Amino acid sequence: MPVKTYKPYTPSRRFITTQDFSDITKEKPEKSLTIGLKKTGGRNNTGMVMVRHIGGGHKRKYRIIDFKRDKYNVPAVVSSIEYDPNRNARIALLNYKDGEKRYIVAPEGLKVGDEVVSGLKDIPVKVGNAMPLSQIPDGTFVCCVEMRPGCGAQFARAAGTAAQVMGKEGKYVLLKMPSGELRKVLSNCFATIGRVGNAEYNTITLGNAGRSRHLGIRPTVRGTAMNPVDHPLGGGRGRSKGNNVPRSPWNQPSKGLKTRKKNKIWDWMIVQDRRKGKV
Repeated sequence: MPVKTYKPYTPSRRFITTQDFSDITKEKPEKSLTIGLKKTGGRNNTGMVMVRHIGGGHKRKYRIIDFKRDKYNVPAVVSSIEYDPNRNARIALLNYKDGEKRYIVAPEGLKVGDEVVSGLKDIPVKVGNAMPLSQIPDGTFVCCVEMRPGCGAQFARAAGTAAQVMGKEGKYVLLKMPSGELRKVLSNCFATIGRVGNAEYNTITLGNAGRSRHLGIRPTVRGTAMNPVDHPLGGGRGRSKGNNVPRSPWNQPSKGLKTRKKNKIWDWMIVQDRRKGKV
C-alpha cells in the first residue's frame, strides 16, 4: 500500500498522508457477509460515558470475518481484496469450491486468484493457508493466531504484525509475539501463514481534526487546561504546570503504576516479558 502525500496548499495539508488504496480490487462488500453496526458513543446501557473520546464518525457496516478457519480441506480462491473500516488491515474474500464465501484478514502478498486452504495436517506452508502450530516449521512467521484451540484468532491481527514460531516443547509451541514477548501457546491452536498486510498503515498522519472525527475519535483535553472540579491537575493561577504527579481524571497515577491484576492462570505461559526481558 503506497502512501500519498500532498502539496501544502493549506497548513494542515502539509503534513497529511493518506492510503493509496491501489491494492483494493472491489469497493462494495459482499452483502451476505455484512451486518449493521450500531455505535455506542462510549456509553453503557444507562447512557453513562464509560470510555471517553468516542463518538460520531462515519456510518459503517460490519464485515463478518472467519477467524476460526474451520472449513477444512476445501480449497478456496481469493476473489477480491477489500477495505474494512473496522480494522487497519485489508480483508480477502474467499470463494470456496462448494460455493460458500468467507472473509479472512489478508496476509501480505495474497493476491486475487491465489488458492488457499486450511486443515489439520498435510497442508502446504504458503501465505494464506491455515493449520495448527504443530504443523508449522520453526522460524515461520504467522498471523491470526488462536489463544485457545477453537476460540478463533486473537494474536497478530493488526496491519503489519506477525508472530514467529521459535520452537516446540511437548504440547506447546514457543511464539515470539509482535511485542517481543516470548509465550507458550498450545500446539493445536490454529494460525495463518504470513504477515498481515497493509504494513504502511502506521506511517499515516491524520493531519487535521476532521479526519479524527470521521474515524469516531472525539477531542482529548489536557487535564491542566481543566478546572479543579474536573481533573486533579486542573486549576491554578494562570497557565502553570503545578509540579503535580501525572494523574488520571480519577486521581490514579498515570505513568508507571501497574494496574493489571496478577492473573496467575496465564502468567506461567509467558517465557520472557516484553518490557525488560524478564524470564
